[in-house]
Amino acid sequence: MKRGGRILVGFGLAVLLVGILALFLQSDEPQAQARLVALADEATEYQPAGYLRVKEPRDLLFPADHGPHPDYQTEWWYYTGNLVSDEGQHFGYQLTFFRRALTPPALRTERESTWATDQVYMAHFALTDVAGKQHWAFERFSRGAAGLAGAQAVPYRVWLEDWQVDEMEPGVVRMRAVQEGLALDLVLTDRKGPILQGDRGYSPKGPQPGNASYYYSLTRLETSGTVQVADALHDVKGLSWMDHEWSTSALAADQVGWDWFSVQMDDGSELMVFQLRKEDGSIDPFSSGTLVAPDGSAHPLGRDEFEIHVKDAWRSPHSGATYPARWTVSVPAVDLVLEIEPHLADQELTVSYAYWEGAVRVEGERAGRAVRGNGYIEMTGYAASMQGQF
Repeated sequence: MKRGGRILVGFGLAVLLVGILALFLQSDEPQAQARLVALADEATEYQPAGYLRVKEPRDLLFPADHGPHPDYQTEWWYYTGNLVSDEGQHFGYQLTFFRRALTPPALRTERESTWATDQVYMAHFALTDVAGKQHWAFERFSRGAAGLAGAQAVPYRVWLEDWQVDEMEPGVVRMRAVQEGLALDLVLTDRKGPILQGDRGYSPKGPQPGNASYYYSLTRLETSGTVQVADALHDVKGLSWMDHEWSTSALAADQVGWDWFSVQMDDGSELMVFQLRKEDGSIDPFSSGTLVAPDGSAHPLGRDEFEIHVKDAWRSPHSGATYPARWTVSVPAVDLVLEIEPHLADQELTVSYAYWEGAVRVEGERAGRAVRGNGYIEMTGYAASMQGQF
């Protein structure tokens, strides 16, 4: 689903309506007042007013759509990966950049200051050292101005201060992040091109109009470089995954969170599935997925075409939340059955909100042949409902 809307706690509909009211009171122009009233009338409990909404499929165009879409309220560029050092140490990493629009397009004005902005960025950097049984997670915020944070399509770049991903040549990027004695310096090479999730990149999340996103993935990024942990510098190789998603969206009224799975298998294929969880514990029918073949062809999966069974649980000593901790994931149509478990149980991020996102190992069978691999799983809504969190 990646990733349905998890972004910038504290910015919600109430903030938007307060801003609209303040602008209305300050404006003496009838046309401006009418525009502000129309925006206020447009707002609903689950849809903020004035932003573009994802209501139907459209052609995604590259490289333009690698860049930002500021007229939609929410956007993220999500990198995760599993890496192995020359000595056999396993590392998982996450580097994610979130963009949040603060002002609807119709209310934006030009300002001379280089510090002025209507976009704010958040980023998460996490690293898992499996052998050391440690997981670290960090969070940053910055305005999308004065070069502090931003995104662009050509050449592709997304950054927040010195956490950054920069295009070296088409299909190849360099990733760098440093925090408190931990560092990534990686080169990622795309081997399959954009995989369009859902219906040609249109990914519905619920029944309300506009409750959807545009969503594509880079599912096989060959990765090499270095991981630093304290004074130890490790040469590493492995695979990464990138999700890019934008929307003006929220969970439906009865949805509290989601479980998202990305799997990279040693037969050259990949699997993404997500399930949206309701308040009563049931799974929403808007859950979906994609199976990607070694040649890059993609097969969309509806809710009834895959199964996720929880086999174990883990209770966080940090948030007190209890998360699933081992799974069987199956796609009956292709006779695929995968057993999945975390490389490390404690990969919870307790940042602006608590969620679990971590590296997992995968073993199973496809049509009678053994498959192995690694992946990443994200779980939200276990420490608290995600309603109102974005």
